[in-house]
Amino acid sequence: MTTGFLRIAWGALLLITALWVAEPYLARLFFAATEPRPVVARGDLAPSEINAVEIFRNAAPSVVHVFGRAAARPGLAPGGGMQSGTGFVWDGAGHVVTNNHVVAGADRVSVRLADGEIVSATIVGRAPDTDIAVLRLERPSRLPPPLPIGSSDDLVVGQATFAIGNPFGLDQTLTTGIVSALQRTLPTGRGREIADVIQTDAAINPGNSGGPLLDSAGRVIGVNTAIFSPSGASAGIGFAVPIAIVNAVVPQLIRDGVVPTPGIGIVVGDDDIARRLGLDGVVILRVVRGSPAQDAGLMGVDSVTGALGDVIVAVDGAPVATFADLTRALESAGVGAAVRLTILRDDEVIERVVETTDVSAGR
Repeated sequence: MTTGFLRIAWGALLLITALWVAEPYLARLFFAATEPRPVVARGDLAPSEINAVEIFRNAAPSVVHVFGRAAARPGLAPGGGMQSGTGFVWDGAGHVVTNNHVVAGADRVSVRLADGEIVSATIVGRAPDTDIAVLRLERPSRLPPPLPIGSSDDLVVGQATFAIGNPFGLDQTLTTGIVSALQRTLPTGRGREIADVIQTDAAINPGNSGGPLLDSAGRVIGVNTAIFSPSGASAGIGFAVPIAIVNAVVPQLIRDGVVPTPGIGIVVGDDDIARRLGLDGVVILRVVRGSPAQDAGLMGVDSVTGALGDVIVAVDGAPVATFADLTRALESAGVGAAVRLTILRDDEVIERVVETTDVSAGR
């Protein structure tokens, strides 16, 4: 009985071994898909997918690819290098909004429309302090419609965002995400910052600059301007200039070519100079001749002895610790306003009233 059991066990083991060895061959013989497989019906798109498709379908024709040829510089080949980004149609007159850094330094600008047509463009105006520029298309065959404008004042963290642009030169790319944070600040130059910037996790990469950030209604709520990434590629943190700022700046650029920049006519030191001196304020290095600051008797660093001059510590009673604080205070006052400066001079606190002037022409 033991011998019979062993024979059965060995037979079963041999059968299992044979099936295990033959399994790949049997599977290929009976189950290999040697003909095209049948298509399984998808069903309807989800409502969120339908909305994303419609947003792209409606907005993409009005999103353009902007190319700027950098002006030639001594030692470089004629025409310099190329720079590119994104823009979108603003109005029926053929104005296109993009980032200032996309066209800064360019002596020739062209735009490729969504249908492939390449059109020459003129720089109408630039606002470096908000990183916004306006172009005008030169006789396109067919002008795409302007994108609808939304509101950035009632945004909430978590609502959907849609970015359309040309990352790495890949035309008409849609990325999606949410509003990740609000009221960020973004530096655009020494002492200048854009306030109330929108942070989004919609993928924004080089080439997206100047493109629209849209809400779930397909309205422009911001202009994509920068990413935060050590590698230069999207890391889930992108920034957009809020449409409230854009909608105020663009009409001025179309009308006047510049946006007035309030100033008082001073050259200031880096913020770390004041820190090293143990001061909370803005060190005046030089006062511009004929400026309101000179008229008010402000003093810079003595060019002969190097003695410290005036340090601005407050504007209209509000403390200023950095140049960014000062510029925000002056921008809040506007051009032509009389502001009261609190100044530290030779360990003495004094006050001077200075009238702001437009310093954009000299920038």
